[in-house]
Amino acid sequence: MASRSPSPSVLSHLDLSRGRGHRAPAFWQRDGLLPRLLSPLSAVTAAVTALRLKREGWFCPVPVICVGNATLGGAGKTTVTLDLARRLVARGWGVHVLLRGYGGSARGLHWVEPDEPASVVGDEALLHAAVAPTWTCANRKHGAQALLAACAEVVLMDDGLQNPGVQKRFSLLVVDGTSGFGNGRVFPAGPLREPVAAAARRCQAAVLIGPDATGALAKLPPGLPVHRARLVPGPEAAALAGRRVLGFAGIAMPEKFFATLAEAGAEVVARRPFPDHHPYTPAELDDLLAEADRLGAVPVTTAKDAVRLPSAWRERVQVLTVTLVWDDPDAPEGLLRTVINTWASEGRYRRSYA
Repeated sequence: MASRSPSPSVLSHLDLSRGRGHRAPAFWQRDGLLPRLLSPLSAVTAAVTALRLKREGWFCPVPVICVGNATLGGAGKTTVTLDLARRLVARGWGVHVLLRGYGGSARGLHWVEPDEPASVVGDEALLHAAVAPTWTCANRKHGAQALLAACAEVVLMDDGLQNPGVQKRFSLLVVDGTSGFGNGRVFPAGPLREPVAAAARRCQAAVLIGPDATGALAKLPPGLPVHRARLVPGPEAAALAGRRVLGFAGIAMPEKFFATLAEAGAEVVARRPFPDHHPYTPAELDDLLAEADRLGAVPVTTAKDAVRLPSAWRERVQVLTVTLVWDDPDAPEGLLRTVINTWASEGRYRRSYA
């Protein structure tokens, strides 16, 4: 008997625009009937992605470092990119960050001002702009060319592993230890953008964030270097320890933020998850603050959510940041040193990454 095609409502729920404004379906974390029914569409997704990636990208005269993943959001790419950007800035390198700018209305090439609305450039771009010069552009080739014209010494891409527009000097595969690769199927049957092996083949290393709760590392090629890191509560945690809090977050995996609040010692009396990149309305914020008041709790959110709040509301909620801590403190410096010093050995730089 022929299998029945998934209904339009199912495909609408999956959001073909890669999940912006939607939560990942629960079945992406387990296999079953629906993923099997959707598997023919997954084969199409994988084939189209593989065909697109056969195109040769533009060769950039400065090293391009891509922080990517195999899944649709939530792995921690932005956190890793921010960590690498801070290290490069601290050592005096002219790093520029390039990303698509999900959640923003800006089209074409756009230089990100740190005080721009998130509705224009997206929340992730604003986080990067606070650290280093940042640009949004869906066309990575045009974006990289603009960064080069702006005298970038290093192009750091937040996402773009599946985009062939620019040749990458070094690609880092980010894996979330909690969710791993989900049910191991390609979109729409699962959370993968492409098969894990295909993504890993184009990477020079991987970083696992948090404990490997799903056995994700076993799915990576044996020869791929894997570094481990974890997220720890930021310095704001001290002021939240022992206090009643209402946590709210519009990120890919809000439960990770709620767990971080608990790790910080807060008493989480209410958890309010929203879709990733959610644009908060005044009515929603009124409701959140009213509920927090009824519960005698402090409303707390993420740094990524905070930049999406209307400016008048930012002083009315507290923000808990997270810090990326590498198990091997020398690992990220080693990665950057390898990329830049190889470039220098080829005569492309006059100085090395000491």
